[in-house]
Amino acid sequence: MNLELQMIGTGSAFAKTYFNNNALLTDGAFTLLIDCGVTAPLALHRLGKSFDDVDAVLITHIHADHVGGLEELAFKMKFTYKRKIKLYIAETLVTALWEHSLRGGLYQEGEITCLEDLFEVCPLAPEQAYDISGHIRVELIPTRHIPGKNSYSLFINERLFYSADMVYDPGLLQQLVERRGCRMIMHDCQLEGPGEVHTTLDELMRLPEQIRSITYLMHYADNKDDFVGKTGGMAFIEQGRIYSV
Repeated sequence: MNLELQMIGTGSAFAKTYFNNNALLTDGAFTLLIDCGVTAPLALHRLGKSFDDVDAVLITHIHADHVGGLEELAFKMKFTYKRKIKLYIAETLVTALWEHSLRGGLYQEGEITCLEDLFEVCPLAPEQAYDISGHIRVELIPTRHIPGKNSYSLFINERLFYSADMVYDPGLLQQLVERRGCRMIMHDCQLEGPGEVHTTLDELMRLPEQIRSITYLMHYADNKDDFVGKTGGMAFIEQGRIYSV
């Protein structure tokens, strides 16, 4: 069956016009929040939604635009909605998420002392497919971002590649399309400057037309409109729009 994906934000870490690059993926009965950045609570509110509409959250890596909203999500789930949701996260990130990102704000002596007090923690091994719901299957693919920090992109239902923040890796994209049947790529895109920790528009425009034709751009800066029609046929993902994937 087709899934629906709605970007609650499409902006880069420092964008002000666009919210953090986070998404809702639903199969009609189950909704997965992909990353939960600082702006996620407001982004959901603007769409007429709340954390109560979410069944699980999946984290790709530990930067504020991807995990900065987890404190509010955790408090709302525990004290307002009175339920735990599943937290899908690479096994290499579990300790770092609590110790280096969430402990300072969430810790309450005798009440909240670890992630498991707030979430049903589901550690994932990279390069292994997991059934998140009856119709959503996700594989974490290790991709390079910040040296020394683990980051993972997603291969969803063996047809959609959803990048986390990653440096240019044309070999991976080619392998996914030619050997694994990938039919859609949603890729982070740095519009200007050298691609030290992100993939640049110039780099993506060097991809073969076969790959560019199925590639959509996200995680962009506030000057995105200056580049419309200058992307080698690749379309920008629109914030708030629902896509069938």
